[in-house]
Amino acid sequence: MAGDWMRQLEQLHAGLVRRDDPTAWVVETDAVRASVSYPHLALRGPVFGIAARDAEPGGAWRVVKPVVCGTPQEARDSLNSLLWFRAKDDTDDHAVRRELLAAVAVLERETLNEVEVLGTRYRVVRGDEMARSGEDGLEPPRPTDMDPPRPSWDRRRDVPSLDPGACLDAGQEELSPMAAAMKLALREFAYTGARFPAEVRADSARSVRTHPEVVLLPTGFGVAERKGTRWTPRSSLMPTPHDARRLLYGAMTETWPLMFEFDECERAAYARAAEGFRAARRANEARVGDVLYRICRIERLVRTGPEGPEPPRRSDHDEYGPMKLHPTMDEDGTLHFDG
Repeated sequence: MAGDWMRQLEQLHAGLVRRDDPTAWVVETDAVRASVSYPHLALRGPVFGIAARDAEPGGAWRVVKPVVCGTPQEARDSLNSLLWFRAKDDTDDHAVRRELLAAVAVLERETLNEVEVLGTRYRVVRGDEMARSGEDGLEPPRPTDMDPPRPSWDRRRDVPSLDPGACLDAGQEELSPMAAAMKLALREFAYTGARFPAEVRADSARSVRTHPEVVLLPTGFGVAERKGTRWTPRSSLMPTPHDARRLLYGAMTETWPLMFEFDECERAAYARAAEGFRAARRANEARVGDVLYRICRIERLVRTGPEGPEPPRRSDHDEYGPMKLHPTMDEDGTLHFDG
């Protein structure tokens, strides 16, 4: 198996040489440097989303709702909403609407990780989120990570995820030798150490056998906070470094002062730091007192096997169960708000 992977890496390297693509070489060189400067992986934990596959033979599993939810039930709720809005907005066919609403009704009362609707299988899929780390902490964005050509600081700007459409089937070709090497290194990745409960470690070791292949999702970016030597995530996942910067700026100037009831001195300190951070345009750090905020590069993997991408594990716990999320709709598309 190791020999097979070495041959694949050699072929990828040869392909990179043949393409003679200066941009690809710069990106690859950047990835190599990052692997040296940030050689360790800091695990944040599981994330969940929704993938779908058409029933016809040979169909690929593809992400339809981003793999960013903190619990399986959050992902099930996103599927509930996806199907409900399809019934509301995307069809005038009574039979189609009935089938969509029947699936919604099931998701309102049952804890399911897979449903089939109108010939498409939907599955709650599980991923792991992690960041690289080195001597100075978590990895910031790389020079070759793409940013908008005209960055906006409007915190209300809608930011689409890069996940939808991502293929989760094993065997898809990588163009980058470093990405292929990353997948190889993560094949045997499992939770270890006493900080993880025994059931979590056992499930993780089992998934290496049942879902041995690794798929890498689009790289994301988020805000992390360091107090002392401890890093703590402080934001949701964003598609570009600047989107994470914009999120941090809005949090420092508006969200956190209200949420944490800052006094006047704290508000002023955060406002000064935020304006300095914004004025620097592409800064990746802001400091307020002894607290450091850093824009960090986040990587995610999904395991997959013969039956497709990995669903939630038995040890993945929910904070709440299924519930009714939307008004009742009849087959005509009429909403009823009284039941």
